[in-house]
Amino acid sequence: MKKIILSALLVLAGAMGVQAQTQKTDVNVAKTTSSTAKAAEIKFDTLSHDFGTFSEKDPIVKCTFNFTNVGDAPLIIHQAIASCGCTVPTYTKDPIKPGEKGTIEVTYNGQGKFPGKFRKVVTVRSNAKDTAVARLTIEGNMVEDK
Repeated sequence: MKKIILSALLVLAGAMGVQAQTQKTDVNVAKTTSSTAKAAEIKFDTLSHDFGTFSEKDPIVKCTFNFTNVGDAPLIIHQAIASCGCTVPTYTKDPIKPGEKGTIEVTYNGQGKFPGKFRKVVTVRSNAKDTAVARLTIEGNMVEDK
């Protein structure tokens, strides 16, 4: 009698395991089909900017990175973070509709910094399908005021 009950429990446990695997597969299929839905895509005109040489007398320089939403869903920039405190990005906060353009303005403040070459990175996080994280680079050479 004990063998029959034990066998029945094992068969029941096996059936439950198969059912759990079937449900998990259904969830994966749902995720796959939803990934073919509309998605935002970001395309930058350029990913880097060189300020060239500038004087420490005028240590604040700015540039603008332009981008376009080439996808078919609204593009949202979640954040733009600079690699240090001397670089400050500002960006379009509103969702960018498909085909529309947005900007990220980057300001470098070399005041109080040692003259010389620099290279800074701004990391942009968005809801873009293939490029959810983009890296923008600024560089230049601040020369000493003599």
